[in-house]
Amino acid sequence: MVQVEVSAVVAAAGQLTLAGQWGVARALLEATQATEPVDVRTVALALAEVSVDEDFARRTQTGERSLAALGRALELLPDATVRWDAALLQLRSEYSPALFSGAAERGESLVAQAVVLRDIAPDDRRAGTAAFYAGAIADNLLSDSDTAFRHYTEALKLGENASDDLVISLALRHLGDHAHTAGDLQLARAQWERSTELRQKIGHLLGTLAQQVLLCVLLKAEGNEAGSRALATEVHRWAGQAGIPFIEQQTAEMMV
Repeated sequence: MVQVEVSAVVAAAGQLTLAGQWGVARALLEATQATEPVDVRTVALALAEVSVDEDFARRTQTGERSLAALGRALELLPDATVRWDAALLQLRSEYSPALFSGAAERGESLVAQAVVLRDIAPDDRRAGTAAFYAGAIADNLLSDSDTAFRHYTEALKLGENASDDLVISLALRHLGDHAHTAGDLQLARAQWERSTELRQKIGHLLGTLAQQVLLCVLLKAEGNEAGSRALATEVHRWAGQAGIPFIEQQTAEMMV
């Protein structure tokens, strides 16, 4: 039997998840025979991250089992930081179906949970992630754009403090949407292009494609309808190959 460091396996699974290879990431982690309680907990956390991320991308709801396994691992070996990570994953797993079903009644409680996680986060990266989700939930479930903007701005600052490209890109994506809605196309382009570049830098396939969808929207707003259709066609192909149906649907509507 080949022995490898659990940290190396988890890092590889994380990159596979960013690349939209959820099944490969899951198979790699499930094949990892961890024996030490700390390694069991680490693998359980990574599996939960894969499942929650895939559920959002593919609009499925399969994360319950992996989150329960993570909870059991935490009972055997408690850890405050891992418990925070588990709580954020639980928040994400509840937000995803609420977002896609339009369950606005969940908004206030989910925002409150995100704010608590921001306040107790052990570092700026995690605080920035929680602030982002507070903003996204306020925006998408409560239509509270002012509150959302404040949270996005805070998430951007925290992400920059932590030098975390993913948190920065998330904040810029949504700040750019506010700029676009306000009619400031120049600012929207600057924020959306930077967000896209950061996602490309870290190998985040879903995030990059989602950003390119917004660039299609921007091209059309700028009067370049041919460019918008051309980019939408390419993104549509990528989304089809990666199995991301909601981006396939969005770009199909932009190609005509």
